[in-house]
Amino acid sequence: MERMEHDMTPTTLHYIHDPFCGWCYGAAPLVKAARQVLPVLAHGGGMMAGDRRVQVSASLRDYVRPHDLRIQQASGQPFGEAYRDGLLRDTTAVLDSALPIAAMLAVRQLTGGAAQGQDLDLLSRLQTAHYVNGQQISRPEVLVAHAQALGLEAEAFEEALAHALVHEAGPHILATRQLMARIGAQGFPSFALESQGRLMPVAWQGFLGDPAGFAAHVAGLLPAQRDPAGEPLGCGPESCAL
Repeated sequence: MERMEHDMTPTTLHYIHDPFCGWCYGAAPLVKAARQVLPVLAHGGGMMAGDRRVQVSASLRDYVRPHDLRIQQASGQPFGEAYRDGLLRDTTAVLDSALPIAAMLAVRQLTGGAAQGQDLDLLSRLQTAHYVNGQQISRPEVLVAHAQALGLEAEAFEEALAHALVHEAGPHILATRQLMARIGAQGFPSFALESQGRLMPVAWQGFLGDPAGFAAHVAGLLPAQRDPAGEPLGCGPESCAL
């Protein structure tokens, strides 16, 4: 468990993801449930960004299919025909994580920051668009359409997306990789709880298909609430602090 620089940081669940990570899609219900317990801050890792971006091919299709089956069986998340027999057969499609990550950063800019959580709303939409509807979520026009579905104005989003892609996505991905190294994360998804100035990795694998269990697990890791004077709230075994 790593100590952070400041002790007064709010309790936050850090979510390390990639938009093209199938296991992150499998863990999407866990993220949704955790957001009902505490703030969740997304960090895009750029698994397929830059030199790592991938063009759809037969070899890619053969590689991901058994993984998709495992994810579906473990999590219950659906994989649509438009993805399996459409997108995965479209050899013109390119999977580039930088675009959807930049789109999430653009949503943060336009909605008042990560605390509002609308970047995670966008991620959820994009995961469904990719894995169920077979949409190319690395295409700007697809990102604009989903941003509009969240209530954002198209022209403002396009401008914010272009700025984020050039100026923010790269440093964001680098910072995510540094965070992964700090907490010893081996891949995507990874979770870490930041509380009272410390970072603590949070296990998630045993909760696939059980979002309520994951939310309860995260809640159990939270520090006991105290009143402004620093006293614990609630009753002890022999007396009640009121």
